[in-house]
Amino acid sequence: MSKTALQKYDRIEATGLWRPSRDAQRRDVIVSIGEATLTITDTQDRPLAHWSLPAVARQNPGQRPAIYAPDGDPGETLELADGEDEMVDAIEKLRSALHRRRPRPGRLRLVTLGSLALGIAALAVFWLPDALRNHAVSVVPDAKRAEIGTSLQTHLIHLTGKPCSSLLATPALGKLATRLDVPNLVVVRDGVRDTATLPGGTILMNRAIVEDFEEPDVAAGFILAQKAESREHDALRQLLEHAGIGATFRLLTTGSLPDGALRAYAEALVLLPHYTPPTEDLLALFSEKQVKSTPYAFALDPSGESTIDLIEADPFVTTPEPVLTDGDWVALQGICDS
Repeated sequence: MSKTALQKYDRIEATGLWRPSRDAQRRDVIVSIGEATLTITDTQDRPLAHWSLPAVARQNPGQRPAIYAPDGDPGETLELADGEDEMVDAIEKLRSALHRRRPRPGRLRLVTLGSLALGIAALAVFWLPDALRNHAVSVVPDAKRAEIGTSLQTHLIHLTGKPCSSLLATPALGKLATRLDVPNLVVVRDGVRDTATLPGGTILMNRAIVEDFEEPDVAAGFILAQKAESREHDALRQLLEHAGIGATFRLLTTGSLPDGALRAYAEALVLLPHYTPPTEDLLALFSEKQVKSTPYAFALDPSGESTIDLIEADPFVTTPEPVLTDGDWVALQGICDS
């Protein structure tokens, strides 16, 4: 209750009968209201007792004369006569107002528990999934990544068809993988627009990359661009982001992913947009692997307008070491013929 409301009652006085203990005689007293207190004085205005209004209990609610006692000491009582309605009303209103202002341990406990529950829920929704993914990406060994990649490739077959292979072309594909430091290269007939990386580092290539261009530097450019993309977007992390927290938890606890999660991601993988690495990062990779960037740039844009940086900053006019020999490249171009 506000200070103004308290001042409304601070001049009210009433007469009553006060008994200091159960065995004592009742005596006439004067009762007045202070700020959150009830003051009891004798007829000579000498203080006899101060009661805290929040701790005052009414012993006979709704009945007259009203009888009050300090909470916890029912032996001490104050009886207000029937004619003191204004004082009784004032005491009741002030007690009610002060009671509302008192802390509610139960309510506070509910608020605290509710806030804690909301905090835990927020952690579960916003922090826990990313924390689990980060942990999984950091602890899953390369061998397990490769195993997941192989399983994912199995689920991709209905989209890509069986990987292309031939007696002469498969060794040439292996040489290209070694030349560019890629764990494994797989040429597929369909389902991949150009390239995609699987957990473990295997790069899938659409057959058009080897069939539609005259020099192996173009295929090498697509592969290096995919390597650059994979450095920024870990293939296992992308899979786990799509699979969800349940699949991530299962991987951490059992070492495997549900077939359903792999199947669903296989269908999403072929539609994922490419991340375009910064030109300087891509050129650094071309330089590191000793591959010309110009053929790749013109494969992306025959006019060269949108890839002019890759053309003008090509680290090599001629390739120091051929990406593949002419014989291997010709063999690789026919890898999907059989």
